[in-house]
Amino acid sequence: MRYVKSLSLFQDLLKTDGLERGRLLGLDVGTPYIGLAVFGLNNNIASPLSVLVRKKYNIELIADNFKCLISELSLEGFVVGLTFDRQKSTTDSVLVKLFLDELSNTNKLTGIKYTYWDERFTSRNVEMLIKPLNLHPVHSKTIVDKFAAVGILQEYLDYVNKKQKK
Repeated sequence: MRYVKSLSLFQDLLKTDGLERGRLLGLDVGTPYIGLAVFGLNNNIASPLSVLVRKKYNIELIADNFKCLISELSLEGFVVGLTFDRQKSTTDSVLVKLFLDELSNTNKLTGIKYTYWDERFTSRNVEMLIKPLNLHPVHSKTIVDKFAAVGILQEYLDYVNKKQKK
């Protein structure tokens, strides 16, 4: 796995032929779930995909799941939600970076590029939207994580598409 700047990830994707163009996966890395979202083939709509259970001992299984998704969905890279705070590193940001280091150390995702995207308020926004539904806490948490990943990926796509038009 290799970190690249936000615009570089998208520009590399656009360099491939339209018929063979891969996709990006949005990740909302949390505890105990990792929310996943994927964008549509036309590069402008993010959709919820699923959640993965994250535990300290299952990093190899998570890497295997990502490897399957890369193959099935023609994934080129990951857009990973990270809380940007210029004043200090947040605990959540450190945990996300450690998670990516662990994933990288499995050596199962070589060639995959990733970038970070500011995820501030994505989970909170989804929580506020679904609160009136009075869902079971576990069901609510998985929905929040999935749709937070959609928010991360959609904000990223909106930004890079806007930059491409300039």
